[in-house]
Amino acid sequence: MAERILSAAVRPFRALFVSDAFAGVLLIAVAALAIGLANSPFASTYFEVFHARLAWSPIPKLYNLHLWINDALMAVFFFVIGLEVKREVIAGNLADPRQRRLPVLAAMAGMAAPALVYFWVAGSEYSLQRGWAIPAATDIAFAMGVIGLLGSRVPAALRLFLLTVAVVDDLGAVIIIAVFYTANIKLAWLLAALGIVAVMIAFNRYGMRRISPFILAALALWYCVLNSGVHATIAGVVAALTIPMRTRDGHSMLETMEHALVGWNAYLVVPLFGFANAGVALGQIGLDALFDPLPLAIAGGLVVGKQVGIFGSIVAADKLGFARRPEGASWAQIWGTAVLCGIGFTMSLFIGALAFPRDPLLVEEAKLGVLTGSLISAILGYLILRFARPLEQPGNA
Repeated sequence: MAERILSAAVRPFRALFVSDAFAGVLLIAVAALAIGLANSPFASTYFEVFHARLAWSPIPKLYNLHLWINDALMAVFFFVIGLEVKREVIAGNLADPRQRRLPVLAAMAGMAAPALVYFWVAGSEYSLQRGWAIPAATDIAFAMGVIGLLGSRVPAALRLFLLTVAVVDDLGAVIIIAVFYTANIKLAWLLAALGIVAVMIAFNRYGMRRISPFILAALALWYCVLNSGVHATIAGVVAALTIPMRTRDGHSMLETMEHALVGWNAYLVVPLFGFANAGVALGQIGLDALFDPLPLAIAGGLVVGKQVGIFGSIVAADKLGFARRPEGASWAQIWGTAVLCGIGFTMSLFIGALAFPRDPLLVEEAKLGVLTGSLISAILGYLILRFARPLEQPGNA
């Protein structure tokens, strides 16, 4: 009897650890470890590892490990995002105009509403206005990790909807970074980058079948963008968009590269970024800082803005006949999924570092807001989905 009870208790977790949702669980564990180290006797060592100047770096602009992770390794993360976006637009859920109506609308509303909440709370302080985009993006790995714990309680159509919203969401975040978080432009480097993009497009158009020329060109593109004033990770997305979906022999270079990188992205790049960036020193700012305008605005944007924007847009679209809600999902389940979209983490931490590059204290406060808002959204979304009644099917008693 005891064995059956124990087996039933661990079954969801066993299934989770052999599924894609494990990436989200790993991210949660890494974030917890980073916060623990940042507030332990090892805090000075933790921060020194990532921020101490390297004795030597092949690229002088990347003079510490933190910069190598955020400006170089994260380019791989953005490259995978670019591949996912292109695949979805050409052959996925964004290929059909009817299917993409709702997720595109929901993603746009889910970025606008958090920004409005942020401005409402912190917009009166000029020094904080650059942080408006921090609560705009959803961390799909984190959100899918929570959904993985729920098993079959979340309808398949709702999972697919969440993934599609996240793809559009990520694309929106990339555009925001490129437009609003770009430093002084160095024209020569930017023109060199554009020249490399033209070469990569030519590779695509004229049927280049080998991957290595694309990789070499992508590295050169990243280096030029790094020196241009545009954030270097944007090169990852741009390079990905030049990768051919199909070569002349019918082979999918895009899918080959995506499959080769997605595991490294989920289990190395993103967790390492989380470990390097999630460590907020509470002793430095204090838990009472959560009620300062910046953390409160970010947490409010994630917890309130995200669910209001996404859930409200789905209700409006369904009622007005613009697009139908996800099939087989009750309104309570849709609401729970909208709440889960308030898990920001990876992209929110990334934008937080870009928003306040010269103010370490504000970066720490931004981390506190991101982690608090993401945690509340994760717990609240889980509880709603855990106890939400499924949609009653016609003919069922």
